[in-house]
Amino acid sequence: MAQKEVDPAKLEEWIEKIHYSERYSDDEYEYRHVILPKPLFKMIPKTYFNPDDTGTLRLLAEHEWRGIGITQSLGWEHYEVHAPEPHVLLFRRLKNFDEQLRRQELLKQQQLAAGGKARLVPRRK
Repeated sequence: MAQKEVDPAKLEEWIEKIHYSERYSDDEYEYRHVILPKPLFKMIPKTYFNPDDTGTLRLLAEHEWRGIGITQSLGWEHYEVHAPEPHVLLFRRLKNFDEQLRRQELLKQQQLAAGGKARLVPRRK
């Protein structure tokens, strides 16, 4: 992650100071913003920033934002940057994501209980 050597204890301290907002929502998505401590923000690799020299991050893939220490449940996407405060990352996910995830898990468990195969029933004519 870091471009120069950093004391691991200091890095851990910065990661622990990441601020996660409460969730808020509209009809389709739930949102939250994540505020990185400025020393941690300064350690982000240059490849994560927009090439236009504005000092703002590009939109990060999940493995990238998790790699800089952000921890959230599944389904969140980094969808926007806040140029006046580049250390603030905006995230969203579908409002019913948890429900969809539970349904997928239930279906997987049912398939495993049925011998791991989906059973097709022939249609009668």
